Amino acid sequence: MSTAVEDERGGASEVDAFAEKVMAAALGWVDLMAIHLGSQMGWYDALAKAGPMDAEELAVATGTSRRYAQEWLEQQSAAGILEVDDPAGPRVRLAAGAAEVLTDRGSLSYLEPLARMFAASGAQMPRLVEAYRSGSGVSWEEFGDHARQSQADMNRPWFDALPEVIRSVDGLHALLSRPGARIADIGSGAGWSSLALAHAYPQAAVDGFDVDDASIEMSRENAAAAGLGGRVRFERADAADLAAHGPFDVIFAFECLHDMPHPVDVLAAARDAVAPGGAVVVMDEAAAETFSPDAGALERLLYGFSLFICLPDGLSHPGSAGTGTVMRHDTLREYAREAGWGDVEIIVPEFGLWRIYALT
Repeated sequence: MSTAVEDERGGASEVDAFAEKVMAAALGWVDLMAIHLGSQMGWYDALAKAGPMDAEELAVATGTSRRYAQEWLEQQSAAGILEVDDPAGPRVRLAAGAAEVLTDRGSLSYLEPLARMFAASGAQMPRLVEAYRSGSGVSWEEFGDHARQSQADMNRPWFDALPEVIRSVDGLHALLSRPGARIADIGSGAGWSSLALAHAYPQAAVDGFDVDDASIEMSRENAAAAGLGGRVRFERADAADLAAHGPFDVIFAFECLHDMPHPVDVLAAARDAVAPGGAVVVMDEAAAETFSPDAGALERLLYGFSLFICLPDGLSHPGSAGTGTVMRHDTLREYAREAGWGDVEIIVPEFGLWRIYALT
């Protein structure tokens, strides 16, 4: 039998452990928001380009405040993101690996957009609190440019790598390689997935569809800059109306179905819009097969996206399915069968944060 003193010590130990957990979470938030500040000020880019700098040099190079730069440099050094080059100065440099993760926009390890995304969500916290209380939502438009652009920037390196993955999928590469093949990219966002497909399959025509006006404008600008404006078209359209634009040899839904308020309608429209012998492919988050309280880091990150961005966006539409980011295989299979499909096959088990499925 435990004594009262032992019970008190055990309780105190549990309290201390949980307090440390909360403290670690608070420090993680501080680091992430400091990353956002540093990125917005251009401080990481300046350090990556010029090497060790002190606060005065950094402020002059970026046209920012020396006093804020000084505080930020000290915080970043304490967090291990920067390393002190000259303690007497101090002059600091980016820690090993930090430049690629925070400034290399073409790297698969580029994670600075995470800070932007959660900063955009934090700016809407009063609206999120209201939505959680009432059951309403916060739309993608309300989250604003930081959310839109950070999603595009984080996904772009992976979309650039996507054609190499597609080539390994039996049948899919052959469909896309047909002369005159028509490709639909629903939920096309900034257009990077469409442009990657157009580069990889020069005999195909690609149509991107999205309901966000700002994303359509951004995607058209990106297509023009890439010299693909004649072969890649972007149109503001609801994916549930896809059949009116078909038929298509291949229809893709990259990292968007879980956001859609009416996924069954979209999958039914894809079934009507795909040409005979064509393919419908969904890439969505690689959620575990079932819920587990012992979830790993990826699952916890997906819940973060869902709590603060994807689920509120989905629920901002009347009659929403309210899927959220953690869309498991069984959920997608249920949606597909309701839409008239037979089953959902995993064709790429793991691709970054995602998994790739084919509807059959």
